[in-house]
Amino acid sequence: MKIAVYSAQPYDRRFLDEARAPGIEAAYFSDRLELDTVPLAQGCAAVCVFVNDLLDAPVLQALHALGVRAVLLRCAGFNNVDVKEGARLGLFMARVPAYAPEAVAEHALALVMTLNRRTHRAYARVREGNFALDGLLGMTLHGKTVGIVGAGQIGAAAARIFHGMGCKVLVSDPAPTPRLDGVAERASLDAALSRSDIVSLHCPLLDATRHMINTASLTRMKRGAMLVNTSRGGLIDTAAVIEALKSGQLGALAIDVYEQESTLFFQDHSSDIITDDVFQRLMTFPNVLVTGHQGFFTVEAMREIAAVTFSNLACHMQGSPCANALPTT
Repeated sequence: MKIAVYSAQPYDRRFLDEARAPGIEAAYFSDRLELDTVPLAQGCAAVCVFVNDLLDAPVLQALHALGVRAVLLRCAGFNNVDVKEGARLGLFMARVPAYAPEAVAEHALALVMTLNRRTHRAYARVREGNFALDGLLGMTLHGKTVGIVGAGQIGAAAARIFHGMGCKVLVSDPAPTPRLDGVAERASLDAALSRSDIVSLHCPLLDATRHMINTASLTRMKRGAMLVNTSRGGLIDTAAVIEALKSGQLGALAIDVYEQESTLFFQDHSSDIITDDVFQRLMTFPNVLVTGHQGFFTVEAMREIAAVTFSNLACHMQGSPCANALPTT
């Protein structure tokens, strides 16, 4: 069995090679999967893809025509996959639904702590011999209200972390959250937005959640609150967020994901001119902190991603049911 691994970075090779069983050959490509790069999968029976690879109907059809019969996502989200077309073609499609959820939750906390206490700015100052404290004033998180939007495994982990820090935690999720009894209070989305000093997004990207943070929802937030997104960039209407930052309605923004990140993240653009004017505008705000989709990036998470990916492949090869298969409806 030979698989084509798209969007492969050196760290992907390290962990996938560690988990790869004998008889499985992997061809690694740094290229993002799109229609033009489908031919790289020539001779492969499966492709392994990541969050910014494109698997729309034309790409899936082209892969199928090459003889590809399995699509292995080494991530949880699958909004980049036309699942109905994949099912029509009879493709095996599976993901890694949960991997070290604490990794992403801890990164959300790191973003909050960094932006709140301006440690990134303090670090730069001290290196230049500037020990002044002006401009570094933060707030004590103990006793503040944190709204967690989305209470899956990552959202639940974030709720427990903030609860442990002495925060009052509100959770907004359409599903029951009995595992968070005693940790968080259930609240509607409007209540979570209006009552929280910090709002942290942990939702999948669906039609119902796309641009859930928009002009109207930003207006309902407590003035000066912090917004954190470590989930999917499309949850936020970036143009609306920029206007809210300019007016002071939004006090601070910390994001590990960005709606148009596919042309930016996971690559070194330090010698390039970045032509995304919206992203460049975001970077001009002193109260905005951006990381390049690294919330998942821990040793434990990478090992789990690799192990589950090859476990999914084994299900395909053996023709056995796979608990991680993508839903097709």
